[in-house]
Amino acid sequence: MTSTTTPMTTPGTTPVVDAHHHFWRYGEADQSAWRTDAHGSIARDYGPEDLAPELDATGVGVTVLMQSVDEAAENDRLAAYAAGTGSVRGVVGWLPVLDPVAARAELARADTAAWCGVRTLVGRDPLERLADPDVLDLFRELAGRGLVWDVVPITPEQVLAVVGLARAVPELRVVVDHLARPPLDTLGWEPWASNLAALAACPATALKVSVGVDALTAWSGWRADALPRYVAHALEHFGAERLMLASNWPVVLLRAPYGRAWADLRAAVAAAGADEDDMAEVCGGTAVRWYGLDVGDGLGSGDDSGGVDRAAAGPSR
Repeated sequence: MTSTTTPMTTPGTTPVVDAHHHFWRYGEADQSAWRTDAHGSIARDYGPEDLAPELDATGVGVTVLMQSVDEAAENDRLAAYAAGTGSVRGVVGWLPVLDPVAARAELARADTAAWCGVRTLVGRDPLERLADPDVLDLFRELAGRGLVWDVVPITPEQVLAVVGLARAVPELRVVVDHLARPPLDTLGWEPWASNLAALAACPATALKVSVGVDALTAWSGWRADALPRYVAHALEHFGAERLMLASNWPVVLLRAPYGRAWADLRAAVAAAGADEDDMAEVCGGTAVRWYGLDVGDGLGSGDDSGGVDRAAAGPSR
Protein backbone atom coordinates (compact mmCIF):
# COMPACT_ATOMS: atom_id res chain seq x y z
CA MET A 1 0.00 0.00 0.00
CA THR A 2 1.41 3.39 -0.90
CA SER A 3 0.52 6.96 -0.07
CA THR A 4 -2.49 8.15 -2.05
CA THR A 5 -2.43 11.90 -1.53
CA THR A 6 -0.16 14.38 -3.28
CA PRO A 7 3.08 14.49 -1.27
CA MET A 8 4.03 17.77 0.33
CA THR A 9 7.13 19.39 -1.12
CA THR A 10 9.59 21.69 0.56
CA PRO A 11 10.50 25.03 -1.03
CA GLY A 12 12.43 24.31 -4.21
CA THR A 13 10.11 21.35 -4.98
CA THR A 14 12.07 18.80 -2.95
CA PRO A 15 9.71 16.24 -1.39
CA VAL A 16 9.45 15.95 2.37
CA VAL A 17 11.54 12.94 3.40
CA ASP A 18 11.33 10.75 6.47
CA ALA A 19 14.97 9.69 6.60
CA HIS A 20 14.61 6.80 9.04
CA HIS A 21 11.89 4.23 9.61
CA HIS A 22 11.48 0.47 9.85
CA PHE A 23 9.13 -2.29 8.76
CA TRP A 24 9.01 -5.67 10.47
CA ARG A 25 6.90 -8.75 11.04
CA TYR A 26 7.06 -9.35 14.76
CA GLY A 27 8.72 -12.61 15.72
CA GLU A 28 10.10 -13.24 12.26
CA ALA A 29 13.61 -12.24 13.34
CA ASP A 30 15.54 -11.86 16.57
CA GLN A 31 15.43 -8.18 17.61
CA SER A 32 16.97 -8.82 21.02
CA ALA A 33 19.94 -6.57 20.13
CA TRP A 34 17.68 -3.64 21.01
CA ARG A 35 14.27 -4.95 22.11
CA THR A 36 13.55 -5.66 25.81
CA ASP A 37 10.51 -6.29 27.96
CA ALA A 38 10.08 -2.50 28.14
CA HIS A 39 9.05 -2.46 24.48
CA GLY A 40 5.89 -4.52 24.65
CA SER A 41 3.74 -1.74 23.19
CA ILE A 42 5.41 -2.17 19.79
CA ALA A 43 5.50 -5.97 19.86
CA ARG A 44 3.46 -6.45 16.69
CA ASP A 45 3.78 -6.25 12.90
CA TYR A 46 4.46 -2.87 11.27
CA GLY A 47 4.30 -2.68 7.49
CA PRO A 48 3.68 -0.26 4.62
CA GLU A 49 -0.09 -0.35 5.16
CA ASP A 50 0.44 0.97 8.71
CA LEU A 51 2.80 3.77 7.75
CA ALA A 52 0.91 5.02 4.67
CA PRO A 53 -1.82 6.90 6.60
CA GLU A 54 0.81 8.62 8.73
CA LEU A 55 2.69 9.78 5.64
CA ASP A 56 -0.54 11.07 4.12
CA ALA A 57 -1.45 12.96 7.28
CA THR A 58 1.96 14.65 7.61
CA GLY A 59 2.65 15.21 3.91
CA VAL A 60 5.74 13.04 3.79
CA GLY A 61 6.31 11.81 0.24
CA VAL A 62 9.57 9.85 0.38
CA THR A 63 11.14 7.58 2.99
CA VAL A 64 14.37 5.76 3.78
CA LEU A 65 13.84 2.21 5.07
CA MET A 66 16.31 1.09 7.74
CA GLN A 67 17.45 -2.33 8.88
CA SER A 68 16.57 -3.38 12.42
CA VAL A 69 18.12 -6.86 12.57
CA ASP A 70 21.71 -7.97 11.99
CA GLU A 71 21.29 -10.89 9.61
CA ALA A 72 21.34 -11.60 5.89
CA ALA A 73 17.62 -12.46 5.85
CA GLU A 74 16.90 -8.87 6.87
CA ASN A 75 18.32 -7.67 3.56
CA ASP A 76 15.97 -9.97 1.69
CA ARG A 77 13.02 -8.60 3.66
CA LEU A 78 14.08 -5.01 3.03
CA ALA A 79 14.40 -5.65 -0.71
CA ALA A 80 10.86 -7.05 -0.83
CA TYR A 81 9.43 -4.12 1.10
CA ALA A 82 11.22 -1.59 -1.11
CA ALA A 83 10.03 -3.26 -4.30
CA GLY A 84 6.41 -3.04 -3.19
CA THR A 85 6.31 0.35 -1.46
CA GLY A 86 6.31 3.45 -3.64
CA SER A 87 7.32 5.87 -0.89
CA VAL A 88 10.52 3.95 -0.11
CA ARG A 89 13.24 5.51 -2.27
CA GLY A 90 16.26 4.26 -0.37
CA VAL A 91 17.24 1.31 1.79
CA VAL A 92 19.94 1.20 4.45
CA GLY A 93 20.78 -2.48 4.49
CA TRP A 94 22.58 -4.64 6.99
CA LEU A 95 26.32 -5.02 6.58
CA PRO A 96 28.71 -6.37 9.25
CA VAL A 97 31.24 -3.58 8.77
CA LEU A 98 33.52 -4.82 11.57
CA ASP A 99 33.98 -8.12 9.69
CA PRO A 100 35.20 -7.12 6.23
CA VAL A 101 35.26 -10.68 4.85
CA ALA A 102 31.64 -11.30 5.84
CA ALA A 103 30.68 -7.81 4.66
CA ARG A 104 32.05 -8.36 1.16
CA ALA A 105 30.31 -11.73 0.98
CA GLU A 106 26.99 -10.08 1.86
CA LEU A 107 27.55 -7.31 -0.68
CA ALA A 108 27.99 -10.00 -3.31
CA ARG A 109 24.92 -11.97 -2.16
CA ALA A 110 22.30 -9.36 -1.35
CA ASP A 111 20.03 -7.50 -3.73
CA THR A 112 21.54 -4.05 -3.25
CA ALA A 113 19.69 -2.27 -6.08
CA ALA A 114 17.75 -0.04 -3.67
CA TRP A 115 20.58 0.44 -1.18
CA CYS A 116 21.70 3.95 -0.38
CA GLY A 117 23.61 2.97 2.74
CA VAL A 118 24.58 0.26 5.21
CA ARG A 119 24.33 -0.20 8.94
CA THR A 120 24.99 -2.70 11.71
CA LEU A 121 23.62 -2.40 15.24
CA VAL A 122 26.48 -1.56 17.57
CA GLY A 123 24.58 -1.32 20.86
CA ARG A 124 27.07 -0.22 23.51
CA ASP A 125 29.90 -2.35 22.14
CA PRO A 126 33.36 -0.79 21.90
CA LEU A 127 34.20 0.42 18.40
CA GLU A 128 37.99 0.32 18.51
CA ARG A 129 37.97 -1.97 15.46
CA LEU A 130 36.92 0.99 13.33
CA ALA A 131 40.61 1.91 13.30
CA ASP A 132 41.77 -1.49 11.95
CA PRO A 133 43.39 -1.28 8.49
CA ASP A 134 41.12 -3.94 6.97
CA VAL A 135 38.02 -2.18 8.28
CA LEU A 136 39.23 1.14 6.92
CA ASP A 137 39.78 -0.50 3.52
CA LEU A 138 36.18 -1.76 3.57
CA PHE A 139 34.88 1.72 4.29
CA ARG A 140 36.92 3.12 1.42
CA GLU A 141 35.29 0.52 -0.81
CA LEU A 142 31.85 1.51 0.44
CA ALA A 143 32.64 5.14 -0.29
CA GLY A 144 33.65 4.15 -3.82
CA ARG A 145 30.30 2.41 -4.24
CA GLY A 146 28.49 5.57 -3.18
CA LEU A 147 27.07 3.97 -0.04
CA VAL A 148 26.53 5.90 3.17
CA TRP A 149 27.42 4.43 6.56
CA ASP A 150 24.66 4.89 9.14
CA VAL A 151 25.60 4.38 12.78
CA VAL A 152 23.83 4.69 16.15
CA PRO A 153 26.52 5.61 18.70
CA ILE A 154 25.19 5.68 22.25
CA THR A 155 28.25 6.16 24.45
CA PRO A 156 30.74 9.05 24.29
CA GLU A 157 33.51 6.58 23.47
CA GLN A 158 31.54 5.29 20.47
CA VAL A 159 31.00 8.83 19.19
CA LEU A 160 34.73 9.53 19.35
CA ALA A 161 35.45 6.27 17.51
CA VAL A 162 33.09 7.42 14.73
CA VAL A 163 34.97 10.75 14.63
CA GLY A 164 38.21 8.81 14.17
CA LEU A 165 36.76 6.79 11.29
CA ALA A 166 35.38 9.92 9.60
CA ARG A 167 38.81 11.54 9.79
CA ALA A 168 40.56 8.42 8.50
CA VAL A 169 38.21 7.98 5.51
CA PRO A 170 37.14 11.54 4.64
CA GLU A 171 35.59 10.43 1.34
CA LEU A 172 33.00 8.31 3.19
CA ARG A 173 29.60 9.86 3.83
CA VAL A 174 28.60 9.13 7.42
CA VAL A 175 25.12 9.59 8.87
CA VAL A 176 24.93 9.57 12.67
CA ASP A 177 21.46 8.56 13.82
CA HIS A 178 19.31 10.00 16.61
CA LEU A 179 21.36 13.12 17.38
CA ALA A 180 24.23 10.92 18.64
CA ARG A 181 22.18 10.06 21.76
CA PRO A 182 21.99 13.35 23.67
CA PRO A 183 21.20 13.05 27.41
CA LEU A 184 17.52 13.76 26.87
CA ASP A 185 16.58 11.86 30.01
CA THR A 186 18.91 13.70 32.41
CA LEU A 187 19.01 17.02 30.52
CA GLY A 188 22.81 16.93 30.79
CA TRP A 189 25.20 18.52 28.32
CA GLU A 190 28.79 17.30 28.34
CA PRO A 191 30.50 15.33 26.90
CA TRP A 192 27.70 15.07 24.33
CA ALA A 193 27.97 18.71 23.24
CA SER A 194 31.73 18.64 22.64
CA ASN A 195 31.58 15.26 20.93
CA LEU A 196 28.84 16.49 18.61
CA ALA A 197 31.00 19.46 17.67
CA ALA A 198 33.85 17.05 16.89
CA LEU A 199 31.52 15.05 14.63
CA ALA A 200 30.41 18.22 12.88
CA ALA A 201 34.04 19.17 12.21
CA CYS A 202 34.17 16.17 9.85
CA PRO A 203 32.61 17.63 6.68
CA ALA A 204 31.30 14.33 5.29
CA THR A 205 29.25 13.63 8.42
CA ALA A 206 25.51 14.32 8.69
CA LEU A 207 23.11 13.95 11.61
CA LYS A 208 19.52 12.75 11.98
CA VAL A 209 17.11 14.81 14.04
CA SER A 210 15.35 11.90 15.71
CA VAL A 211 15.12 10.07 19.02
CA GLY A 212 16.57 6.58 19.39
CA VAL A 213 15.33 3.62 21.37
CA ASP A 214 17.84 4.16 24.19
CA ALA A 215 16.53 7.65 24.97
CA LEU A 216 12.90 6.69 24.35
CA THR A 217 13.22 3.82 26.81
CA ALA A 218 14.78 6.11 29.42
CA TRP A 219 11.86 8.56 29.12
CA SER A 220 8.64 7.86 31.02
CA GLY A 221 6.73 9.79 28.35
CA TRP A 222 7.29 11.94 25.27
CA ARG A 223 9.36 15.04 26.18
CA ALA A 224 9.02 17.58 23.40
CA ASP A 225 10.28 20.23 25.82
CA ALA A 226 13.64 18.45 26.07
CA LEU A 227 14.37 18.59 22.36
CA PRO A 228 15.04 22.28 21.45
CA ARG A 229 18.33 22.78 23.31
CA TYR A 230 19.96 19.75 21.72
CA VAL A 231 18.54 20.39 18.26
CA ALA A 232 19.75 24.01 18.42
CA HIS A 233 23.28 22.81 19.19
CA ALA A 234 23.09 20.40 16.25
CA LEU A 235 21.89 23.12 13.88
CA GLU A 236 24.61 25.50 15.06
CA HIS A 237 27.40 23.03 14.35
CA PHE A 238 26.13 20.97 11.41
CA GLY A 239 24.08 23.57 9.59
CA ALA A 240 20.79 22.70 7.92
CA GLU A 241 22.58 21.18 4.93
CA ARG A 242 23.83 18.32 7.14
CA LEU A 243 20.71 17.69 9.23
CA MET A 244 17.80 15.46 8.23
CA LEU A 245 14.44 14.94 9.92
CA ALA A 246 13.62 11.33 10.78
CA SER A 247 10.77 9.66 12.66
CA ASN A 248 12.34 6.38 13.81
CA TRP A 249 8.86 4.85 13.36
CA PRO A 250 7.59 2.51 14.72
CA VAL A 251 10.12 2.66 17.59
CA VAL A 252 9.03 6.23 18.36
CA LEU A 253 5.53 4.89 19.08
CA LEU A 254 6.89 3.84 22.46
CA ARG A 255 6.35 7.44 23.52
CA ALA A 256 4.44 9.36 20.82
CA PRO A 257 2.29 8.86 17.73
CA TYR A 258 3.96 9.52 14.39
CA GLY A 259 2.30 12.88 13.73
CA ARG A 260 3.12 14.34 17.12
CA ALA A 261 6.74 13.20 17.06
CA TRP A 262 7.23 14.53 13.52
CA ALA A 263 5.65 17.89 14.37
CA ASP A 264 7.65 18.29 17.58
CA LEU A 265 10.98 17.42 15.95
CA ARG A 266 10.23 19.82 13.11
CA ALA A 267 9.20 22.53 15.59
CA ALA A 268 12.48 22.10 17.46
CA VAL A 269 14.40 22.79 14.26
CA ALA A 270 12.31 25.89 13.55
CA ALA A 271 12.73 27.11 17.14
CA ALA A 272 16.50 26.84 16.70
CA GLY A 273 16.30 29.61 14.11
CA ALA A 274 15.99 27.65 10.86
CA ASP A 275 14.55 29.79 8.06
CA GLU A 276 12.46 28.57 5.14
CA ASP A 277 15.46 27.43 3.13
CA ASP A 278 16.94 25.69 6.16
CA MET A 279 13.68 23.84 6.76
CA ALA A 280 13.67 22.70 3.14
CA GLU A 281 17.08 21.15 3.71
CA VAL A 282 16.28 19.47 7.03
CA CYS A 283 12.88 18.22 5.87
CA GLY A 284 14.07 16.73 2.60
CA GLY A 285 16.98 18.27 0.76
CA THR A 286 19.73 16.87 2.97
CA ALA A 287 18.38 13.32 2.82
CA VAL A 288 17.86 13.45 -0.96
CA ARG A 289 21.39 14.72 -1.51
CA TRP A 290 23.21 12.69 1.14
CA TYR A 291 21.60 9.38 0.27
CA GLY A 292 21.38 10.10 -3.47
CA LEU A 293 17.65 9.35 -3.47
CA ASP A 294 15.70 8.99 -6.69
CA VAL A 295 12.73 11.28 -6.12
CA GLY A 296 11.32 11.37 -9.64
CA ASP A 297 7.94 10.01 -10.73
CA GLY A 298 6.11 13.22 -10.00
CA LEU A 299 7.48 13.70 -6.50
CA GLY A 300 8.96 17.03 -7.42
CA SER A 301 12.69 16.44 -7.38
CA GLY A 302 13.40 19.22 -9.83
CA ASP A 303 15.55 16.71 -11.74
CA ASP A 304 14.03 15.76 -15.10
CA SER A 305 16.15 12.63 -15.21
CA GLY A 306 14.51 11.34 -12.03
CA GLY A 307 17.78 9.86 -10.79
CA VAL A 308 20.85 10.73 -8.78
CA ASP A 309 24.40 9.43 -9.13
CA ARG A 310 24.95 8.11 -5.60
CA ALA A 311 28.71 8.01 -5.96
CA ALA A 312 28.70 11.70 -6.79
CA ALA A 313 26.00 12.72 -4.31
CA GLY A 314 26.56 13.92 -0.81
CA PRO A 315 28.05 16.98 0.81
CA SER A 316 28.96 20.14 -1.03
CA ARG A 317 32.58 20.75 -0.12
